Amino acid sequence: MMTNTEEILKRGRDLFNRGDYKNSEQLLSEVVNVDRKSTEAFFLLGNIYHLKGEIGKAIKAFNKTLELDPAHTDASISLSVLYNDIGKYEEGKKVFEKANERIKGGMGSMGINDQHINKKFSLKHYEIADLYMSYNRFDEALFEFNKAASLDPENLEARIKVSKVYAKKGFVSKAIEELKKLLNEFPNFSDARIALGVIYYGTGKTVEAQTEWERVLGKDPKNPDAGMYLNLSRTATETTLTI
Repeated sequence: MMTNTEEILKRGRDLFNRGDYKNSEQLLSEVVNVDRKSTEAFFLLGNIYHLKGEIGKAIKAFNKTLELDPAHTDASISLSVLYNDIGKYEEGKKVFEKANERIKGGMGSMGINDQHINKKFSLKHYEIADLYMSYNRFDEALFEFNKAASLDPENLEARIKVSKVYAKKGFVSKAIEELKKLLNEFPNFSDARIALGVIYYGTGKTVEAQTEWERVLGKDPKNPDAGMYLNLSRTATETTLTI
C-alpha cells in the first residue's frame, strides 16, 4: 500500500507528464518538504524550474538529485546544459564528462545501450562541436561531430558538419567523400546534396555544383536554398558561397 507521500508523488508525476507543470510543482514541492530523499521529485522539479526560466532553482534541484543518486544520467545532462547556458562552461564540462564516463563504463542508471540517453549525449557533443567551430578549433570540432554522429545515427546534420570541418581544414577531397558516403546511404537527403554543391562550386566545379542543386529541385521544386544557390551560380561571375 502506498504512503501518502508516494501517492502525492504519483499524482505530481502524472500531472508533469500531461504538461500541467503548475499543479505538478505544487504537489512535488509537498513531497520534498516531507521527504528530502525523493530523487524523482527533485529531478522533476528541476525540469519544471528550467521550463519556467528559474535557472538558480533548477540547478539546485538537479544538484540535489545527483547528491541522492550520482548515477542519474538525465540530471547530469540537464545540469551540464544549464551551466553552459549561463556561461559556466568549466562546471558544465566537468558534470558532462563525469556522466559520459559513467555511460562508457556501463554504470549509468539507465544503461549504456539506452538510445534515449545516446541521443541526449549526441546533442551535447554536437553543441560542444559548434562551440569549438566558433573559435576555429577544427580538430576538437571534428572529434565532437564524429562522436555526435556515432552516438545517434539519425543525427545526419552532424555528418554534414564533419564534411564542413574537413573543408575548413583544406581537405576538400575528404569533405566531398564524406558527403558522397552520406548520400549513398540517404540519396534524398537534400541538405547533404546542397552542401556538396557548395563545395563543388567553391573548387570551381560549377557544372557539378549546379547538377547537385538541380537534382534537389527535381525532388523539391520549392527548396529555397537549392534555388538560391543555383540562381547565384548562374547570375554571378564571381561569387563565394558558404554553408
